[in-house]
Amino acid sequence: MAHTFEELIEKQRAADQAHARVEELRDQYGPPAHNPWPEHQTEVYETAWRAWRELARDVQEAVTEYAKDQGTARNQVEADVRQAVRRTGAEG
Repeated sequence: MAHTFEELIEKQRAADQAHARVEELRDQYGPPAHNPWPEHQTEVYETAWRAWRELARDVQEAVTEYAKDQGTARNQVEADVRQAVRRTGAEG
């Protein structure tokens, strides 16, 4: 599946939002090693964590495919996407 650069930005933005949710839950619940979480909190956290990891994996796969299709270095595409996300995030 061919991806556009704009699609890469949207995928990265979604992964970043999912990661922020995981961090928010960690802050809210506290470290589980010091205070074990109830089952509900564990389920919510694990669901958020899996969503983040899946979105991050999708971004990596899409960036790799895009770089290959464009004949560009993968790390450069990744850097360009992250820069575009930061730039568009500052404008929004």
